[in-house]
Order: sequence, then structure tokens, then C-alpha cells
Amino acid sequence: GRKSARAAPRLSVLGGCLLAAGLSPDPKLAAMLTTFSLAGLAGFQAVLGVPPALHSPLMSVTNAISGMTAVGGIMLLPALAARPRGASQLLGAFALLVSSVNIAGGFLVTRKMLGLFRRPDDPKEYFSLYGAPTGLFLAGLAALSATGRAGGVGVAGLASGVLCIAAVAGLGKQKTARLGNTLGVAGVAFGVASTVCSQWLAGATAAGLAGVGGIAAAGAGSGLAIASRVGPTELPQTVAGFHSLVGAAAVATAVGEFLHLAPLGLLTPVSIGAIVAATYLGAITTTGSLVAFGKLNGALGSAPVSLPRRNLVNALLSAVSLWAAARMMRSPTLAVGRAALAACTAASLFVGAHATLAIGGADVPVVITCLNSASGWALCAEGFMLSSTLLTTVGALIGFSGALLTQDMCVAMNRDIGSVLFKPLKTNEGGSCEVKSYAPHTETSADALAERLLSAKSVVVVPGYGLAVAKAQYAVAEIASKLRARGVKAQFAIHPVAGRMPGQLNVLLAEAGVPYDIVLEMEEINDELPETDVVLVIGASDTVNSDAEDDPGSAIAGMPVIRVWEAGNVCVLKRSMGSVGYAGCDNPVFYNENTDMLLGDAKASCDALNAALA
Repeated sequence: GRKSARAAPRLSVLGGCLLAAGLSPDPKLAAMLTTFSLAGLAGFQAVLGVPPALHSPLMSVTNAISGMTAVGGIMLLPALAARPRGASQLLGAFALLVSSVNIAGGFLVTRKMLGLFRRPDDPKEYFSLYGAPTGLFLAGLAALSATGRAGGVGVAGLASGVLCIAAVAGLGKQKTARLGNTLGVAGVAFGVASTVCSQWLAGATAAGLAGVGGIAAAGAGSGLAIASRVGPTELPQTVAGFHSLVGAAAVATAVGEFLHLAPLGLLTPVSIGAIVAATYLGAITTTGSLVAFGKLNGALGSAPVSLPRRNLVNALLSAVSLWAAARMMRSPTLAVGRAALAACTAASLFVGAHATLAIGGADVPVVITCLNSASGWALCAEGFMLSSTLLTTVGALIGFSGALLTQDMCVAMNRDIGSVLFKPLKTNEGGSCEVKSYAPHTETSADALAERLLSAKSVVVVPGYGLAVAKAQYAVAEIASKLRARGVKAQFAIHPVAGRMPGQLNVLLAEAGVPYDIVLEMEEINDELPETDVVLVIGASDTVNSDAEDDPGSAIAGMPVIRVWEAGNVCVLKRSMGSVGYAGCDNPVFYNENTDMLLGDAKASCDALNAALA
């Protein structure tokens, strides 16, 4: 009953919006909405099949695909000359440059991530052979365009959209994930190629296309250089950084398209609305991603920082975008539009930074998925602006993908997106939980812990973000390997929000050579814990906190957690007893009779444990 009561008003609002869209005299709007809806449904279904272990590669590949903002940049570039001139063309060149950085870097990062999941006995893969049909298709498209036949452009755009959806679907299984990345590369290549060919058919010269190629090559080279230096621990901030490029490209394309259309008197209410939407979403994505990058990289503190009454401030500044759209529709002139778009851009850039600064460290995974979704909606707006079914298709795919991941993160934290964005938890720097008294904790040594592990029949390792910070994944993998060699059933358990982006710890363990079939999700491991002899918790607190189930007044009450306390014995590797999780809550599990604490740096403790197991 409650679900229906909540869904009915939302569906009513959706129906009203669709009817309002029917008031538009633009015949293309209905077609674009149809494309958006069908692509969104297809993308939503494709993303549903992606397991949590592959959420990091999913975000990386959708981020790379969102580099389709290059299409908008190409359409703004000069058709007859290699060098862009004027503000509109320079903005187009900038959009193409940063989009190319994102495309090349994003796909290489995804390839590196997925390569970590390969096991030594996996069959050899020959994905390079897919280059042959891709090359033949592109050659055929070029030949058709050279003879003046425009039909190939539409077919290539369709193939691009289908391949991008197939790329996401391919990430639904480990055995097809690397193929999915390859299909994504082909999809983006077809999309860019179809745009270049459409420009050729519209009268572009070889010099103009050479300029496009030069800018794209410079951006792609930079992206490959950046991605080649990224290690698994730096993946979260790299993805956030690439998100900012997508947002910047969307803003540049939107403003450039306005500067192109306004002097010609070709602005319509639909194009104005799309321009403002792309500017707003792109600007928020840009600064929000940069702040997320700073938080993840350690340049900015994890504690929330904001102005008083920050939600009101953000709402008022967001309303500037509505004012800008209304102002431009009433007076679609170059002078008025410049001022309105400048105000919209400045206000949106501030909102993106301010809203993200107010988010504490524990909620950063949700923020990253939100920004991933926002980049897709910005691409959608760009598609409506340029009447491009390709951009609308890809934008809907990425937007719904990010939205679904955001929902998954919120469910894993027992929170809704509104509470994350508008009422974030305080971090441990300020504390947000009641201080309680517990019995004294029990400490152990590496030698005693090694003896207990060797005498166990089953061991479950539960890593947290502390493992990533300490870079202890190789040491932990060696511990598990030694235990398995001694006949101990050793497994890993990953909480959905462990780490600083979805699936980060899965990637780190894969980097260290841990087979993915012994890395289980929270739902899979909880039923096994009562029969488990020892649970080894490394750098995790909130995700194994029993107060989530036992204390209704706790800041994390109701959050699904890994119930480690149900095991026969719990051993926790933790830097000190004075530190708490990001929610600011101490963990009663640390003081239980069946829990022993091994205090110190996680990497040093794991090295000592390895030495004791030798």
C-alpha cells in the first residue's frame, strides 16, 4: 500500500510532464522522447544484470561512453578550415579535446580493471579480432559517404547505440565483461565516425576534418598517458576526474551551440530548454566531480563543509537556471542569452562544488554514482539540443545506469537519496553517535592469530576502506593463499558500500590475484557466518557494526551489515581503539567476548601475520 501511495503521485507528475511536452509545436520532440524512453528502458534492464563485483568497471565504461560529448564538439567545429575561429568553434574544439581524453583514458582504465579479474587458467581471449569487422564497417561507411549516400550515417548511429547498450550488458558476467569493454570502444568509434561522415556530407572539407582528427588525437593521447599511470587504489579519484571532463564538455557544447544559433535566429523553446539543462547539469557535474576528486585524493578533508542553510542556498542558485531559461525564451537574443547563460553557469558551478563539499566521506560512493548519472542526463540534454538520437540514446543509458547504482548504494546504507544529498551524516571528525560504555577489549598478537587461523576449518576475510588506504591487498591475498594451501576454506566478503566507489575492493583484491569466485557479496556470506570459525576484519567498522541491527537510535540503524559477530571468533585488524567509522559510531563488536583486536597499521599487521604463517 505504501509503495502504491508513493508511486501514484510520481506517475501523475510524469504523465503531466508528458502532456506538457505535447504542447510543443516541434515535431522532433515526440520522436526524441520516444528514443529517450526506449533507450532508458533497455539500459535499465542491462544494468540490472551487472553484479556488484563489476560495478567499478561499469562506472568506468559508462564514463568512457559518455565521452560521446565529442559529437557535439565536432558539430561546432569549422567545416572548411582546420583551425577553429570564434567563441563557438573554440568551445567546440575544447569539448572535443576533453571528450577525447575521457574516451581513451576511460576505456584503458576499464581494460586494466577487467584484466585484474583474469585467472591464470582462464582461456586466452582474442578480442583484437573484433577490430576486423569494426574496420570493415568504418571503411564501408567512409565509402558510402564519399559517394554522397547519407543512409550509412543513420545506420552507423543505430549500430553505435546498440553497441553501447551491449557493452553494459556484457558486464553482467565475468566471462563477457572484457568483451563488453571492446563493444563499447566499437560503439563510440561508430558514433564519432557517423558524425564525421555527416559533416562531410554537409560540405566539410579535408582541411576541416583534419582539424577534427588533430584535436581528437591530442586528447586521446593525453587520456592514454593519464590512464597508463593509474593504479587500482587511484581508480575512484580517476573516475571522478574523468567525470569532470564530461561535464565541462557538455557546458562548452551548450554555450557554443547557443552562440551559433542565436545570431541566426534559430533558437526555439525546446532548444533553449535543452541548452540551459545541459549547462546546469554539466556545470554541476564538473565542479562536483572536482570536489569528489579532491576528497578521494586527500587534497580536501572528508568532513562536510557548507554555508549556513545550505539547502536553501543551493535551491535558490538552482532556480537561476529556471530564470535563465524563461528569460531566454522571452527574449532569445544574443545579448540576453549571454548574460542569462553566464549567470546559469556560474550559479551551477557553485552548486556542484557546494553540494559535494557538504557530503561526508561515508557518502562519497553515492555522490560518485550521482555524478555518473548526472553526466548521462547532461548528454541527454545535449541530444535534445542537437536533435541527435545517438546522444539521447547514450545519455539515457548512462543516466539510468548511474541512477540504478545510486539506488543500490542507498539501499545498502538504508538511506534514501534525499537524506544523502540534503541531510548527510557527520563524519567521525565531528561524531554522530551516542558515546557508550563497553567492557574492556581483548588484544592479541600476530603469532596467536596465526595459530588460530591455522586451526580453523573456515575463515572469512572482511576488508574495508582501511585495507585500501594501507595498500594491504597483496599481503591479505598471501594470507588467504597460505590458508587455502593448508586446507582451510578461506573466503572474502565485500559490503556494497565498502571503499570509496562501488566495487573498489573487488578490484583491489583482483589486483592482488584473489580469485573472484571466492569473493562473496554480503547477501551471500551472511548465512554462512554462524558456521564460520574465524572472521578476519581488516580496516572495516560501520559495515560490520551490530548497532545497525540492535540500536534503533544509532546513526546507522537499519543499515544492512555483514554479521561477523555470529562467527565463532572475530579478529579485527585496526589502527587504534580511539578511531571510529565515518558515521562516528564506535562498534560494540570490538568489545565482544569472541573478538580479539590486533592493533597497528593494517599492512604491518598483515606482514607480521604472514611471517607467523610461514
